[in-house]
Amino acid sequence: MRGPSALPRDNGELVFAAPWEGRVLAMAIGVVQSLDLAWDEFRRRLIAEIAANSGRPYYECWLAALERLAIELGALRPEELGELSSSAGRSG
Repeated sequence: MRGPSALPRDNGELVFAAPWEGRVLAMAIGVVQSLDLAWDEFRRRLIAEIAANSGRPYYECWLAALERLAIELGALRPEELGELSSSAGRSG
């Protein structure tokens, strides 16, 4: 990915400030693959989330985009959002 949705890297390696960030990345990849979606289905939502919340931390935008994708596709109900955050290991 390029532009605002590009993954943060340091010397070519992915950078995560906390373990939950890596888990959100893995969950997004897993959801896209398990639903047999084009990556752009997720990427468009991520770009929109970043644009709408420019001050929000990068991987919080990933989580919000993943939640939006899952709800819009009927793979997740809104009341299950807390479970998604918990499974990522992120509190709050």
